[in-house]
Amino acid sequence: MASPRVRKVADRIKVVVAEMLERRIKDPRLGFVTITDVRLTGDGQQASIFYTVLNGDREETQKALDSAKGLIRSEVSKQLGTRIVPTLTFIADALPETAREIEDALAKAKAADEELAAARAGAQYASDEDPYRKPRVIEDEDDWDDEDDDEE
Repeated sequence: MASPRVRKVADRIKVVVAEMLERRIKDPRLGFVTITDVRLTGDGQQASIFYTVLNGDREETQKALDSAKGLIRSEVSKQLGTRIVPTLTFIADALPETAREIEDALAKAKAADEELAAARAGAQYASDEDPYRKPRVIEDEDDWDDEDDDEE
């Protein structure tokens, strides 16, 4: 797990990059980008910035982010004020696709459960309601006395 300092620096980079994309970067290839996560190495030299794109082409957005990487890195340098400025790497986050696949699988499972419940609605037991054997119940206590007498 990362140290508290590394987490603070990563959070600050996330804020700075999001503000840069919102206010200063005016590339038409850039879609509606959301910065989802920033992971910083322990030595602070590499920063992986995960993003999602709502509207627009992911490949074009990647090209636009790569072309603006120098400007974003210089602003990160100014805002952080650290001796070492991390190298920025933009990575498309796979979270929305994964979430969509999970939702589709859950919808299929729900539909299968509903079909099974509908099929069971008119079903009846093949035999009695409780098909298991039960211990024999002797109704009269006199029968017990007769068995004891026979053994003597």
